[in-house]
Amino acid sequence: MAALTEVVVVPALPKTRSGKNLRRTMCGIADGRPEPVPSTIEDVRVLDVITPLLKG
Repeated sequence: MAALTEVVVVPALPKTRSGKNLRRTMCGIADGRPEPVPSTIEDVRVLDVITPLLKG
């Protein structure tokens, strides 16, 4: 059973150029796993902004 335990509000989500959210990348960051930056990411700077928020 899954349960929501924490909510983090971020200014933007990492997306591909086609508009899909990079869920695996966000989960990896939150879990502390090193995630490679996908070549299809629209704006790589978003990862720099959300990484400290998801790790905290």
